[in-house]
Amino acid sequence: MVFSQSMQHSLVGRTILQIIPALEAGGAERTTVDIAEGLAQAGARPLVASAGGRLVGELQAKGGIWIPFPAETKNPAAMALNVGKLLRIIRAEKVDLVHARSRAPAWVALAASRLAKVGFVTTYHGAYSGLSAPKQLYNSVMARGEVVIANSHFTAERIQTQFRIDPTRLRVIHRGTNFEAFSPDKVSFERVEKMRKGWLVAPEERVVLLAARLTGWKGQRVLIRSAALLRERGYRNLVFVLAGDPQGRDGYVAEIDRMITENGLSGVVRRVGHVTDMPAALAAAALVTVPSTEAEAFGRVAVEAQAMGVPVVVSNLGAVPETVLAPPQVRPDQRTGWRVEPDNPEELADAIAEAIDLMPSAYQSLAARARQHVTERFSLERMVSETLDCYAALLGSRHNA
Repeated sequence: MVFSQSMQHSLVGRTILQIIPALEAGGAERTTVDIAEGLAQAGARPLVASAGGRLVGELQAKGGIWIPFPAETKNPAAMALNVGKLLRIIRAEKVDLVHARSRAPAWVALAASRLAKVGFVTTYHGAYSGLSAPKQLYNSVMARGEVVIANSHFTAERIQTQFRIDPTRLRVIHRGTNFEAFSPDKVSFERVEKMRKGWLVAPEERVVLLAARLTGWKGQRVLIRSAALLRERGYRNLVFVLAGDPQGRDGYVAEIDRMITENGLSGVVRRVGHVTDMPAALAAAALVTVPSTEAEAFGRVAVEAQAMGVPVVVSNLGAVPETVLAPPQVRPDQRTGWRVEPDNPEELADAIAEAIDLMPSAYQSLAARARQHVTERFSLERMVSETLDCYAALLGSRHNA
């Protein structure tokens, strides 16, 4: 990653502490590691206070320093004790700035950073739900940073609607994707074939992929109904792959399986569990769908699919449409995907059919446009650079105050 000389100079020797409940797999957790790596390369000391998890090793390998901390607790008494614990860490490690990435630890970090008189930054990683007064109060901590980072324009608008913060404190920094990993020429034929064989996909079959955890609002039910419509229309060489971890939602899994059977889609719609090699999974697909029925704060899978040159069909809801060019925003021949109304199987089926029926030259042109579109706007380097710029600007303003 390359940063400006002024940015590097302003962060050299600075100590930045990120706090997050745990370092398991997930968007906020992955971003924490990416920012720690960028800080290390810029000459700063990147600390991460967390309960730990599978990403600790990677964090340390990339220059981050893990501080075991019970950041996952939501117990008010434990959180009160955590304020003192974090304050001691801030003072002992001479922390210059604290960046909170989740609500419970953000309340701890807000109190500790104020007592220590150090900078405080928050990132809104999700579209937090709840309209009751207690829930709004709990969520409000994420809008109390001296700098509040939103991971999409949708999220930024939601923050302003709910909390009316000073616009000068709000910064939109889209989630960044590692386009070295998500690049068609970096995924071998063997990896793709292994994925397709694991899914029991025949050579002549084309895959429509939905990669998301198995939960109702991710749209698996909508895609199943669209699959039934497409079968009725004569599309016989399509396989619909639901790739995702059920995370203990046995009732929902049983409902999906029942829908598949009742619609005569056994063998056509397949649950394949969690996928660890996402670049290969995307490369194995002819089309990727993101048919969410509730607003998402960002559109990671849509970005990754476009980076792999795979057409996408997404719900016109939340932040995901920000990542996909489609009419009326652009001409039809400039689209990088399709946007459809949420929870509308007919419209989803129409878009899938239109994408699947593209002639090879049109498909290749769309793939090239899609990759160019996302690499210019949603790169890992851009996210890290803009985040470090926020740190540098805040530290500079505090120094001059």
